[in-house]
Amino acid sequence: MSATDQSTLPQHLQKKTSNIQKSSKVVQALAIDIFLWAYTCLVSYKIIYQKLIANVRHADFAWSQPLTAIGVGAVISLVLFMTKLSIGRASKGLYDLDENESILKQPFMFFGYFVIIITFIAGINVAQVSLREFFSEAGLMGAKRIFTALLQPNFQIIEPALFAAIETIYMAFIATTISLPFAFLLGFFAARNLMSNSPITFAIYNLIRFFLNVSRSIEPLVWAIIFSVWVGIGPFAGMLALCLHSVSSLAKLYSEQIENISDGPIEAMTATGAHPIQVIWFGVVPQIVLPYLSFTIYRWDINVRMATIIGLVGGGGIGTMLMQYQGLAKWNEVGLLVIVIALIVWIMDYSSSKIRASIK
Repeated sequence: MSATDQSTLPQHLQKKTSNIQKSSKVVQALAIDIFLWAYTCLVSYKIIYQKLIANVRHADFAWSQPLTAIGVGAVISLVLFMTKLSIGRASKGLYDLDENESILKQPFMFFGYFVIIITFIAGINVAQVSLREFFSEAGLMGAKRIFTALLQPNFQIIEPALFAAIETIYMAFIATTISLPFAFLLGFFAARNLMSNSPITFAIYNLIRFFLNVSRSIEPLVWAIIFSVWVGIGPFAGMLALCLHSVSSLAKLYSEQIENISDGPIEAMTATGAHPIQVIWFGVVPQIVLPYLSFTIYRWDINVRMATIIGLVGGGGIGTMLMQYQGLAKWNEVGLLVIVIALIVWIMDYSSSKIRASIK
């Protein structure tokens, strides 16, 4: 509820609404503190103590450990909630901070620094970062052998490499082209400012947003594997994977552009009694044409780069050739393919940047 809506309510209802909002902030702040303290306890025990101090090589995991961490985190949060060590209260604006003091020197920030530090330590441990292995003699010799072969490309496969590169570019182009009408239409239904006028349209908005988020969260590499089983290995599977991911990504970009348009023309046309379709066509579309073109060209550029990757799982194009030669350890051939891929990416990046600059 906005401040304008609250001002029209009776005084007792305003006070009740204010208390509800404050209580909600307190609950959210406490939840944030419990999560951070539970996370700190769990990471400190599993990584700092077991891995680094006790040097336990393969630490056992039990669900009682995170549950215990949540319990300990809840106790610590309740004890420190009313102090200035509560990040939750600070993030929800429940502190009266002195404007003259830097927020970086507040007590709750020191706890935040500690969380960041142990997260960094845990990340290094989980990722198994090892400078010893990186600079080992065997590893350096293997890297030298591979890079020597890569820098001596085998130009005898230049013809099939060029044909595969052309296949990759066309695959990305068709995927982008087919995705455009679907993304264009879904962009309007996924725009909150156009779909929040009634419960039905708002339900449609949430449903489409859910579909876009799910399909976009799955990488094209995974979609390529799925479609390779569905339609067989080849460029068609790669095109379908890129197309599906392009629809969700472009629809999200389009909808966000619609949400940022000026409301003046829409309000003026609505006041004259224009049909909703007329409002969209004459009030919304003229404001989004140039950004849409820019997003579309940039998406084609992205699809060309992705097409080389999804070929690794049978999506066709030059990526499939790269996978085959890499699997056979033919690094001279791989070196040529890397050069071709680099040229494709450079040309597409240069061309798309020039086109996008010309339409602004």
